[in-house]
Amino acid sequence: MRGVRLLLSLVMVVVVAGARRGAAADVPYRGHGVAMHGDLKYGADFTHFDYVNPQAPKGGEVTLYDLGTFDSFNPFIIRGNPAAGIGNLTESLLTAAADEPFSEYGLLAERVEMPADRSSVTFTLNAKARWHDGVPVGADDVIWSFETLRDKGQPYFRAYYAGVDRVEKVDPRTVRFHFKGTDNRELPLIVGQLPVLPKHYWEKRDFERTMLEVPVGSGPYTIKSFEAGRNVVYERVADYWGANLPVNVGRYNFGTIRYEYYRDNNVATEAFKAGEYDFRLENASKTWATQYDIAALKDGQLVKKNFAHKRPAGMQGFAYNARRALFRDRKVRQALAYAFDFEWSNKNLFYGQYTRSRSYFDNSELAATGLPSPAELQLLEPYRGRVPDEVFTAQYDPPSSDGSGRIRDNLRQAVKILAEAGWQVDAATKKLSRSADGKIERFAFEILLVDPQFERIALPFVKNLERLGIDATVRTVDSAQYKKRIDEFDFDMIVMAWNQSLSPGNEQRAYWGSDAAARPGSFNVAGIADPVVDALVEKLIAAPDRAALVAATRALDRVLQWGFWVIPNWYIGYDRVLYWQKFGMPSVVPDQGVQFDTWWVDAEKASRLPRRSGATGAGE
Repeated sequence: MRGVRLLLSLVMVVVVAGARRGAAADVPYRGHGVAMHGDLKYGADFTHFDYVNPQAPKGGEVTLYDLGTFDSFNPFIIRGNPAAGIGNLTESLLTAAADEPFSEYGLLAERVEMPADRSSVTFTLNAKARWHDGVPVGADDVIWSFETLRDKGQPYFRAYYAGVDRVEKVDPRTVRFHFKGTDNRELPLIVGQLPVLPKHYWEKRDFERTMLEVPVGSGPYTIKSFEAGRNVVYERVADYWGANLPVNVGRYNFGTIRYEYYRDNNVATEAFKAGEYDFRLENASKTWATQYDIAALKDGQLVKKNFAHKRPAGMQGFAYNARRALFRDRKVRQALAYAFDFEWSNKNLFYGQYTRSRSYFDNSELAATGLPSPAELQLLEPYRGRVPDEVFTAQYDPPSSDGSGRIRDNLRQAVKILAEAGWQVDAATKKLSRSADGKIERFAFEILLVDPQFERIALPFVKNLERLGIDATVRTVDSAQYKKRIDEFDFDMIVMAWNQSLSPGNEQRAYWGSDAAARPGSFNVAGIADPVVDALVEKLIAAPDRAALVAATRALDRVLQWGFWVIPNWYIGYDRVLYWQKFGMPSVVPDQGVQFDTWWVDAEKASRLPRRSGATGAGE
């Protein structure tokens, strides 16, 4: 998780898929994959995804980057900073297509079976599946992986797998997951995404400890070399067992992938311009607008390009830690949003590139707008009086301005709301304070950052807070310290991004659930512990069809919006991509956006690039 990235983006509601169109949905299913709704796009005889080049050449070298450091090759536990790219060693039972809302096709598993009531799902492993040491992948590996990740892995695994009752070994290559009920219809896909680990390797080691021993995997790459905290090099497995699977054809084309680590984003940007690595997704609008007007861009050696996508934007914002007494009051959380001037920031800092976030599911039909529909009201009515009245009476929109920087009216509104919460400006000190238990409490908090580039956004916000009498400070720490503090909920406010898919589901428990709020390392950084939110998440998970899913998601969105758990930031509907002109790429970009694992090194283009001196280690 970096700034914050999620390891998984899961979704909701499985229906029988892959069967003949129009076939009854209440019959047992046996096929090559599972879709969220309706039929799979790709039939049993498909040879490759539409967004790949099946003739893509293999080989060549690519250098990428990451920030900070790493100290572990185990990404599945809460401890340590896992190396970038380590997921290339691990495979799941099924793998998702990037041009469907949510469909999964066989990877380690060659066949999927479900009874009509979806009370279980059975996976038959591909007989060719092998670990890198030549040992066959078996049912025992699947069962061990499930139980270990559930009991010892990152906290979100427990939430994802909460609906699984037990796992049964049917035969050496077949495993059956039994579910606790039939309402959670996403579970066949959830367990299909299970990272499968080699039991024979891990049972001899302490799974809960960080390690820098090269692990055994089954994926397309293994680790060739590394310098702890500085770089790691992956090489394509020459006899990779799954190279010819339809889901893999045209993918994983690079011969070696090298990740170089840099101490911060400014250093990494300069390193990229110097040609020290090959591909960059730019997340800073100022850098995108001002930092790449160099000779290499003008002569075509460097490419700067927007790639449109249709991914839901999710939510990014200044996230309160409601575990702190200061932010438990909803009015306080509401008031501080009036001090963030997005319109000024977009004009003066972001070069007009962004759209203001207002929903946890922006850029999709799942976003709650206007007033609740009849279907949403049916879900929300039982909670009237337990949720803010505005959920029923108004559309949520964050405070806005004219972009001039004059937000006096907004600050007046903030002062009014803060006064309702018991906070007043002390006439002598000009500081916001309140009397509690006979003592004077000052309004002060820290905004914790990991990326120095975000300081230019946070500091104007701090200046506006100062005008309210609030002592807010910004502290930027290294990635290791940042992760530790986030895992332990040791912060007042951070910048958090919750990714979303077109079909949200079980991951919402990890984002907003009361159980996750109490579990260190969870994605519920805001500390939301609301029985109404819990109930709406369960309604979403149990939605029987797309219409019900949309209604449940919008209902949840409304309650989250009016809870004022974040001060919404912004989003864009495209990927900002830079790369040195050495790549070939497919002509089709799927709805989920750029799929870098479908690109390849074009030897002729690469030969025309000037010889580069190579990476500079940790970017010092």
